[in-house]
Amino acid sequence: MADFEKISELMQKGKADEVKQLCADALAEGIGPKEILEKGLLSAMNIVGAKFKNNEVFVPEVLIAARAMNFGLDVLKPAMVGEDIEEIGKVVIGTVKGDLHDIGKNLVKIMMEGKGLTVIDLGADVSAEKFIETATREGANIIACSALLTTTMTQMESIVKAADDAGIRDKITIMVGGAPVTQKFCESIGADIYAADAATASEKALEVCTK
Repeated sequence: MADFEKISELMQKGKADEVKQLCADALAEGIGPKEILEKGLLSAMNIVGAKFKNNEVFVPEVLIAARAMNFGLDVLKPAMVGEDIEEIGKVVIGTVKGDLHDIGKNLVKIMMEGKGLTVIDLGADVSAEKFIETATREGANIIACSALLTTTMTQMESIVKAADDAGIRDKITIMVGGAPVTQKFCESIGADIYAADAATASEKALEVCTK
């Protein structure tokens, strides 16, 4: 039988090649890719997320765990094609227009993918129009926007307004975050959710998508 605890333990340590091999072994034993994903990779990422939130691990550890998870996913993806795996939810993420910072945004993406969500990453310096256009085309549940500067965080209000103008405001949850952003600011611009860190953002996103 597949040793999900071993997969989880090795993934947390960032042992990418070993994680890949164990995922391949589990598939060869006839275990479904969805089960390996949930019990091995995603459960490990949940542990990493919780530790990150409690300052027990830091950004480098999160990144190497995410890399190991991707190695495992590379093995599972071809097997998933034939399976009818239901999508939990879809998030469009990016750093707002005029802001080139993306480390925080990248961490949020990793944590959200670790919850099994599909994340479309638009990168940095993203216009309100591009957020709305992509969210509409992809049928996303959430727009998650990040800003690291007080001068660029005002762009978040433009995203809320653009969603209104496009007639999708009632269909989409707008999540905001980044160093200068606060709960008060979130409320003042009419956004839905403020997340103070990557782990919280992923938990709140999962809540929205599984309601």
